[in-house]
Amino acid sequence: MSIARIITVLGATGQQGGGLMRAILRDPERRFAVRAVTRDPHSERARALARIGAELVAADLDDPPSLERAFDGAYGAFCVTFFWAHFSPEREIAQARTMAAAARRAGLQHVIWSTLEDTRQWVALEDQRIPTLMGTYKVPHMDAKAEANHVFLDAGVPTTFLVTSFFWENFISFGMGPRPGPDGDLVLALPLMGQPLAGIAAEDIGKCAYRLFQRGEAAIGQTVGIAGEHLTGDQMAAGFAQALDRPVHFADLPPDVYRSLGFPGAVELGNMFQIEAEHAAAVLSARDLTRTRDLNPELQTFSAWLAEHRGLLPMVSDA
Repeated sequence: MSIARIITVLGATGQQGGGLMRAILRDPERRFAVRAVTRDPHSERARALARIGAELVAADLDDPPSLERAFDGAYGAFCVTFFWAHFSPEREIAQARTMAAAARRAGLQHVIWSTLEDTRQWVALEDQRIPTLMGTYKVPHMDAKAEANHVFLDAGVPTTFLVTSFFWENFISFGMGPRPGPDGDLVLALPLMGQPLAGIAAEDIGKCAYRLFQRGEAAIGQTVGIAGEHLTGDQMAAGFAQALDRPVHFADLPPDVYRSLGFPGAVELGNMFQIEAEHAAAVLSARDLTRTRDLNPELQTFSAWLAEHRGLLPMVSDA
């Protein structure tokens, strides 16, 4: 009996990593074993992964020796960072550099790096319509990930660049879902400027990543953009209305208004929505729905995701 190849999953207790963990562990053919990287192996989320068959290892993206131990003996790794934990693009790039160096030393045969576009390819820093942040970025959490792509290439790590989309889970964790308006009706308010938004369930990101690991060498060097659906604000509002069984209206906020809302990340997200709307043709074409469904035939629609997650929406649980 052959020993299954190991995939080390960073962010194993998070959304993308968790989806990949479950995809690997639910594979009836058991083509890979999984090593879950977590800062706290004793947390309830980590113990839940261990109960369904994951190997747990303690490591930290800011601790190079711990990452080298996590990658030792593995076939591949899923590499992801979480900008919103620290709001530092420099730290995100440094973490990517640490991951790439550890992957090279471990001799990994396949790394998937969860990334995004550099928005500065579309909007110059001098463009005053959209605020420049931290001196050198328009959308730090996107620009830094794209800037970090080169560290994997420079290290000679065999890498697939997985370009993700707006997580529908943001309607839960970021509180972006419908809220009661002045008249009591629910309103979904986003600055989409009349353009569709590419979105996806985080669980499906994990499933797509697992299929890319299965494709192995054929996927190395590729940049693969994924999305579950491209939906207008009105279409998303209609989905919410069906799931919640009450009217939901869409308000297409001007980006400047969204940037002024004052919550952490409001300016950055306002920039993101505006740039993606102004360059919707490029953003959407990079996230081909047919190609995504080829990777993941079980790809969820927004309506199906809402039906499953309805009770987790803040406006539902707060009611």
